[in-house]
Amino acid sequence: MNLNSSLANRYSVPPYISHVMSIRKYEKTIDYTQRKGKYSLFSSTVATSLTALVIWYQIPARILGIIQGSGLHPYAEGVLYLLLLTGLSSLISLPLTLYSQFVIEEEFGFNKMTFRLYLSDMVKNGILSLVLFVPLLLGLFLFMDKSGSLWWLYTYLFFTAFQLVISLLYPLVIAPIFNKFTELEEGELKNRLFALAERTSFKTSGIFIMDGSRRSAHSNAYFTGFGKARRIVLFDTLLKQLSHEELEAVLAHEIGHFKKKHILKRLVFSLISAFALFYGLSILLDFTPLYEAFGFKENTLPALLVILSFVTGPISFFIKPVFSLFSRKDEYEADRFAALTLKNGKPLIDALIVLGKENLSNLTPHKIYSAFHYSHPVLSERISALERYK
Repeated sequence: MNLNSSLANRYSVPPYISHVMSIRKYEKTIDYTQRKGKYSLFSSTVATSLTALVIWYQIPARILGIIQGSGLHPYAEGVLYLLLLTGLSSLISLPLTLYSQFVIEEEFGFNKMTFRLYLSDMVKNGILSLVLFVPLLLGLFLFMDKSGSLWWLYTYLFFTAFQLVISLLYPLVIAPIFNKFTELEEGELKNRLFALAERTSFKTSGIFIMDGSRRSAHSNAYFTGFGKARRIVLFDTLLKQLSHEELEAVLAHEIGHFKKKHILKRLVFSLISAFALFYGLSILLDFTPLYEAFGFKENTLPALLVILSFVTGPISFFIKPVFSLFSRKDEYEADRFAALTLKNGKPLIDALIVLGKENLSNLTPHKIYSAFHYSHPVLSERISALERYK
């Protein structure tokens, strides 16, 4: 449906972007959409087929049975089991991931990553997973084992505290493991962006440039951290693509998410969802028929977590349109905040057009597909909404 929509508009550049995009460049966006779309269909088919086979042959239950016969401590068995399944899942998906990165992204000029860097990232991710998830899992098992009937509440509180610590550590410890962050040099751009932050009462510890170009030609901007430790991060690719005025508009949009409390709302929703999840775990933990359906012989938390990993995918598919709808609403609000703050919507329009062009965004997605999957409004719709502020 979405692929057919892009092909149907192949030879007609949308009017709102025709002044900066040639027909050749536009056809390249269509080709990129086609390649990514077909890859997505194929990878989804492979993943669904493999998942069905794994469930049918009760492979997770068989692996757990082998580990339980090893004589390890129950906590160690649970940690080993979940890490092993996670590692196997990553290994199985590796060929498709490599194809996406080193064939599709390479073909369209986005891949800047060497295979050596890719392997380095894999090793770092593996070590980081061990460092983070082993204590997390051990903590969950410990609270479950020692907290009586309210184990689910204590594990929820531990999980929430763990997430908070990771969020605080991410910009200072975790992110620098993978990327280099350099504070924006003194000059007109830094003065402009800090003036915007001060004008909007947005506290920040600094504006940093991330070397995103080491891995990809795609561009982005975000802020991370809390309170005075909050920092603004701009990809170095973004600085090469946008003017100072356009960068200011992009930052105003990101600040808009904060000022409109979109981040806070998502945090609250995340906390409520996690609370419901852990309460649900307490109910399902003793529901033996669920375990038997997947071939497990005992009711254990590791087994239940694996079962939930299978069922949450189909559930999330059907509720995704709701999340997409609210996400697009937030994007419109952030756009409006940026336009009103700068008293002009044109800089953000110009920035969005450049980003759409440089990232080869799908400019003519099918309406049903975009309503279902897109977390951001279609470019033409965002521009139309911003036109009133020019």
